[in-house]
Amino acid sequence: MRKGLFEDSPPFTQFIMLFFTMVTCYLLFTFTGMLLASLILGIPFIELMNSSSGVNALQNLNLMRYVQVLQHIGLFIIPAFFAAYLFSGNATGYLRLRKIRTLNGDALNKVKPAIWFGAVLLLMLAAIPFINLLAALNEMIVFPESMSGLEQRLRFAEETAQQIIKLFLNVDHAGGMLFNIFMMAILPALGEELIFRGVIQKIFIRWTGNIHVGIIITGLLFSLFHFQFYGFFPRWLLGIMFGYLMVWSGTIWLPVFAHFVNNVVAVFLSYLIHQGTISETIEEIGANQTDIPVTIAATAICAWLLWKIYRSRMNYDLSFTLK
Repeated sequence: MRKGLFEDSPPFTQFIMLFFTMVTCYLLFTFTGMLLASLILGIPFIELMNSSSGVNALQNLNLMRYVQVLQHIGLFIIPAFFAAYLFSGNATGYLRLRKIRTLNGDALNKVKPAIWFGAVLLLMLAAIPFINLLAALNEMIVFPESMSGLEQRLRFAEETAQQIIKLFLNVDHAGGMLFNIFMMAILPALGEELIFRGVIQKIFIRWTGNIHVGIIITGLLFSLFHFQFYGFFPRWLLGIMFGYLMVWSGTIWLPVFAHFVNNVVAVFLSYLIHQGTISETIEEIGANQTDIPVTIAATAICAWLLWKIYRSRMNYDLSFTLK
């Protein structure tokens, strides 16, 4: 089997190489994509880069969507495959895009894929109340008076991010919702999991020599990368859970699916709320005192499902985690 150019490099070198690859791919892909958009729309490239000028509101929103797609592809998906090839010579194998291996080499002779994915679907739905509760607690964090300036900047950044997300989500037709599912659920689930669980987690597990520490650090970086402090702890928890799903199953498709379910539920509920079909209070389930029994029951279901998935892991070859 062909060996990767940086396969034997220290983890720190691989991490720096990954960072350089992500920045380079992002800049090249975004520049090329915006140049192409400039030629198609007939808008000077400089004006197009400054989206506040030269375009109307609808065109500006569509450009923001276009840039969002470019970012996911250029910053996550392409660098993940490129780095995986550099680190192993076999990108699909390194990223665990193939079927799960059992200890005796037979694929999935103990647990069928439908059971794994069905359990993860229930897990992510049951996790919603606890995630909402954790998000509510996260939003209640108050900084000391000496750090009030930092708190104001963080809250302003959070509000700005939420306003942009609402612009994306407020669509009036099913076609817009389907595009949002592609842009805000499919691409992030695939791209972010390829980078964080497929590459970064493997680097930190090898770096620390400890699976749990590697998963926790990767989850931390995953949350930090979103640059939203008032959603930091829920994302950290989700990142840790995605990490264990990767390790326990031996395939990246399980965390990708979990990430997708988490995002697609938010997109679908936002669409129904915008249409007036359901109340917006559904987005806060678990965050109110009256929801405590529901949160406790749902959390117990999550714990049980995670335990079942954990027990199933013993049928599988997890040696790849330390390679």
